[in-house]
Amino acid sequence: MENFTTFLVEYGGIILALLGAGLAVGLTGVGSARGIGIVGQAASGVITEDPDKFGKALILELLPGTQGIYGFVIAFLVFIKVGVLGGLKLDLDIQSGFLIFMACLPIAIAGWKSAISQGKVAAAGMQILAKKPEHSTKGIILSVMVETYALLAFVVSMLALMGITV
Repeated sequence: MENFTTFLVEYGGIILALLGAGLAVGLTGVGSARGIGIVGQAASGVITEDPDKFGKALILELLPGTQGIYGFVIAFLVFIKVGVLGGLKLDLDIQSGFLIFMACLPIAIAGWKSAISQGKVAAAGMQILAKKPEHSTKGIILSVMVETYALLAFVVSMLALMGITV
């Protein structure tokens, strides 16, 4: 038990920081994959009926994927901050590691949930595309409204990371 405590004291900061990065990219990736899957199922039906609607369906399909990109960018910024991409800072203090972990949570949680919600909205937008293709941008706009909250979480995570000195 003493060795484990020593390990946590010595490497707890870097563990927390990398755990935050993992959650940022992992949860947003899972949410984006789920959201894209939901839209893809709806798009398949639309494209089967009218293959010419593929381009507009693809726009709706891609929207839930942006959260995964936001999580990737935050994880990448964490990697830069802690030196994963050159000279890992194994001596990162636990307070800094915890701050980095906490900075990753907004995009991890909001990105995960909003990607799934955006997928559901975009799938509903496929019905607009199927029945009234001239109004398909309305489905895109409705889907982008969900994106707003992922974008806000991304900005909060980025600003929080920028404010942490290691």
